[in-house]
Amino acid sequence: MSDIILEMRGITKTFPGVKALDNVNLKVKEGEIHALCGENGAGKSTLMKVLSGVYPHGTYTGDILFKGNVCEFKDTKQSEELGIVIVHQELALIPYLSIAENIFLGNEQAKNGVIDWNSTINHTKELLEKVGLSESPNTRVNTLGVGKQQLIEIAKALSKKVKLLILDEPTAALNEDDSENLLNLMLEFQKQGITSIIISHKLNEVSKVADSITILRDGATIETLDVEKDGVTEDRIIKGMVGRDLVNRYPTRTHKIGDVFFEVKDWTVYHPTNEERKIVNNASFNVCKGEVVGIAGLMGAGRTELAMSIFGRSYGKRISGKVYKDGKEINVSTVNKAVQNGIAYVTEDRKEYGLILIDDIKRNITLSNLGHISKNFVVDDNKEILESENFRKKMNIKCSSIQQKTGNLSGGNQQKVVLSKWIFTKPDVLILDEPTRGIDVGAKYEIYTIINELVAEGKGVVVISSELPEILGMCDRIYVMNEGKIMGELSREEASQEKIMKLVVNKKQEV
Repeated sequence: MSDIILEMRGITKTFPGVKALDNVNLKVKEGEIHALCGENGAGKSTLMKVLSGVYPHGTYTGDILFKGNVCEFKDTKQSEELGIVIVHQELALIPYLSIAENIFLGNEQAKNGVIDWNSTINHTKELLEKVGLSESPNTRVNTLGVGKQQLIEIAKALSKKVKLLILDEPTAALNEDDSENLLNLMLEFQKQGITSIIISHKLNEVSKVADSITILRDGATIETLDVEKDGVTEDRIIKGMVGRDLVNRYPTRTHKIGDVFFEVKDWTVYHPTNEERKIVNNASFNVCKGEVVGIAGLMGAGRTELAMSIFGRSYGKRISGKVYKDGKEINVSTVNKAVQNGIAYVTEDRKEYGLILIDDIKRNITLSNLGHISKNFVVDDNKEILESENFRKKMNIKCSSIQQKTGNLSGGNQQKVVLSKWIFTKPDVLILDEPTRGIDVGAKYEIYTIINELVAEGKGVVVISSELPEILGMCDRIYVMNEGKIMGELSREEASQEKIMKLVVNKKQEV
């Protein structure tokens, strides 16, 4: 494993007003798993896009050497021909095509110019088994959750003759079990001689699988660590990422919890296309003023569907049940009515539902509450700029200006824009669905601080998260869901990962 398969020398990449990469150097040994770590906006994804040809030769300076040969990729097709395959953080599937069609799109299994569907289906089954999916190859992609779509992206990469596999936040959308399976899969790939580069903010995962770690900060290479020789710890990685020690992952909070002011009772939701299939089954929960309530559970438990259906019936059919605020039943039948009643929902899928990627940061933030920046139905440009600039500073959004297109931001900074957008509506109840997915530890701390500020004002926050340490570290009470049902409720004092998982796998019980 001593031979260098990849070397990137002096890579510099500039966007209007921002130097994303500044003389970055990277060496990857053949057969190793090499991790790229850094805060959001550090340049990790940009560096990998340069490597894979997303940013073609001529748009950056510096050299790429793969197996000792200088490469000047014009597009991703050229890099894939050499066996360099990237799985992006943002999904790139065609929603109305099947799993099989997505996996082999552009790489069709054909004989004499005609697609061999038997071969396509059989190969798809093999690939799905490798990534731990049991779905039929004919399943349409848009009927699956974001986590399963991520696994399909990885299966698609595996369908090519991979020599260097690049995974950008591969487990961000996955629960702990699925993440564990994927990490084990990477180790299996390593045994088969495949070299991998992984970008991840989950430092426990990095420590588990990585042989070497390169840390980027503000577009520059800080250091490369040998995990075994240097005795690398999570705290050591964090110090390199943020330039300082981060003593506590979760900011301290004085728990001043008031009375129950938000309740959902007997909430039932059916599947939008199969109205006989019950997705949420008679769920009831409540939130107190000044309280952070967690909803834990495995992927497919119905957590997102519960949240979306409450927020203006954005998901599902044949919805029944009641929502109360301050003891009075409220109408949440449309998104507008839900917002008017003080409810906001930050989606888990920022690209599809959270943002207008071709529009600027300013408009994305203010779009949710135009009335606040308007007079006689005309937007006050100065007020819009002032409000957006305040959120840029408060949320520490790394950008050239609030006029920058949101689609050009890193994933974590896009997430900060989504949070800003809904906090701008001044909600009484804020539902956060995977709020720190794909966000580095420093930015997570900032978002946790914002959550604490909201509950300090007497607001209620509901956090849906697949990261149990996050649920345990931030929440005052925790509801556990499985197969659409609330399986139990745990207080902050009695909650543990073991008790949560016991509720997930067992039938409903008193705790």
